Amino acid sequence: MKILFTGGGTGGHVFPIVSIAREIRRIYTKKDLEFYYIGPKDEFGLILLSQESFIIKTIMSGKIRRYFSFKNIVDIFFKIPFGILQSFYLILRMRPQIIFSKGGSGSISVTICAMILRIPVFLHESDIVPGLSNRISSKWARKVFISFPKTEYFDPQKTILTGNPIRKELLEGDDKRAEELFDLTLQKPIILFLGGSQGAQAINDFVLLILNNLLKDFEVIHVCGRENIKETKAEAQVVIDKSFEKYYHPIGFLDEEKLKHAYKVADFIISRSGSGSIFEIAALGKPSILIPLPGAASNHQFKNAYFYAQTGATLVIEQDNLSDDFFLEKIHLLFLRPEKLEEMKTAALRFAKPLAAKSIAREILEYLML
Repeated sequence: MKILFTGGGTGGHVFPIVSIAREIRRIYTKKDLEFYYIGPKDEFGLILLSQESFIIKTIMSGKIRRYFSFKNIVDIFFKIPFGILQSFYLILRMRPQIIFSKGGSGSISVTICAMILRIPVFLHESDIVPGLSNRISSKWARKVFISFPKTEYFDPQKTILTGNPIRKELLEGDDKRAEELFDLTLQKPIILFLGGSQGAQAINDFVLLILNNLLKDFEVIHVCGRENIKETKAEAQVVIDKSFEKYYHPIGFLDEEKLKHAYKVADFIISRSGSGSIFEIAALGKPSILIPLPGAASNHQFKNAYFYAQTGATLVIEQDNLSDDFFLEKIHLLFLRPEKLEEMKTAALRFAKPLAAKSIAREILEYLML
């Protein structure tokens, strides 16, 4: 039983692959199961996949930009064709029975080879606006799994609404363990700031701007990114009122073990609006504020965020509108209305699809068992 996965190489592509692979293993317990991965070289993603016992091969990948750039010439005429040749050779050696694509620039070479070799392709699209790779690959894919009910572009006869796969383990956090890990006081409501898998400099800067005013009433876990942690800590030391230090907990990156405990203990979450973050926050029933990433491809983070906001589970504040007074007023008003927070929690859980990974795993296995 050989299943080949492919994807773009960011956390948003790799985490769903991990969650689906785990569910396949839970359902299919025979020893003949082999997972392969072909994609771009990405140290973070490859470490995660190697921990899940994937057989990993990297290829050259290029990006087709929807604007004029000389980089398009190199990518379209050199990198992508070379990636297709690499993929063709690797797939012939692996001989998978099915290919699952999470999309992204690293996947198109693999799915083109699958079409040529007549290997069935299943896709998953995280966002309301599909990426270009998935748009192209959907033309020959057998099934397309979607996260949002109003996902654009795909043939409705191929699509299955599953939600975005999340790791089941993220729902198993513990308040006591969180207290130990982050040295929490638990004397105030806890706000968790997330900036995506790479952190977010704009959010980091904003947290530092409002830090003292925020810490008067809240305890903060601030995930600022591996590359930003030293700078953020140093700047916080300059601006923070010493009496508030015990309420501020900056951290570079949360691995799965730490993330599940941070999620559990958080009373409120501030996050970018990648699909993975939205569906994790929803599955945990956490009220939130989403700050879409400006300039994200096809504005997908804005569309994700505003669709989710229609459920009543979150508020959206665009980055250009982030101001200390406006933000702090929103937070304080919410916590002065506990009934509103409860409504947001209920709406989040109603939107959530915690069984997305299991649903996709079953579809894959059912197809292979035919």
